[in-house]
Amino acid sequence: MGIFTRFRDIVTANLNAILDRAEDPEKMVRLMIQEMEDTLIEVKSGCAGFMAEQKRIERSLKQVEGEAEMWQARARLAVEKGRDDLARAALAEKQHYLHKSENLKNQLAQAREMVANTQTDIAQLEGKLNDAREKQRLIIQRRAAAANRFSAQSQIRRADTSEAFVKFEAYENGIGRLEAEADLVDSLRPKAANLHDKFTELEHEDVIEQELRQLKSEKSGS
Repeated sequence: MGIFTRFRDIVTANLNAILDRAEDPEKMVRLMIQEMEDTLIEVKSGCAGFMAEQKRIERSLKQVEGEAEMWQARARLAVEKGRDDLARAALAEKQHYLHKSENLKNQLAQAREMVANTQTDIAQLEGKLNDAREKQRLIIQRRAAAANRFSAQSQIRRADTSEAFVKFEAYENGIGRLEAEADLVDSLRPKAANLHDKFTELEHEDVIEQELRQLKSEKSGS
């Protein structure tokens, strides 16, 4: 069973609403496009038939109008020859073809209207079909983008949980510990005294010696 029941259902359909309700939008839009293409073929075939009928009526009309003109000329000739009886008969034939001409003109107007309406239907259907194809393109693009993102995220998760990655993290942690231990050892290593420190040390020695002498002097005095 098709998605649409008739041509008007297609041209008035809200494609977004149909796809939003679909469990599988990609499959749905594919079916819609297929049905639209089949309908377009049928409508174009019908239009070709109407156009052929229009051409047939136009040829018949041209032929009938030619017959009416011919009997008009014969009636004129009969009058010139004094044959009123033949003139009357010719004019009667002319009226017969004029009547056929009027009928053919009415048929031609209807055929032209059918062709015009069908061509309008074709344009509307082609526009709807183009919309459906664009939606199909967007759906495919979104599916491809989602698949690529899923693949990338899967690769990231596998890398995060892989044995190699865990070993690499352990290796980095080991390097970090070695660096910390090296910094600690370096901080405990005696630093070479610079020139300023040496003079400061000499000054402190003088002060200590002076205080020592003072202490000895105080002891001797007591």
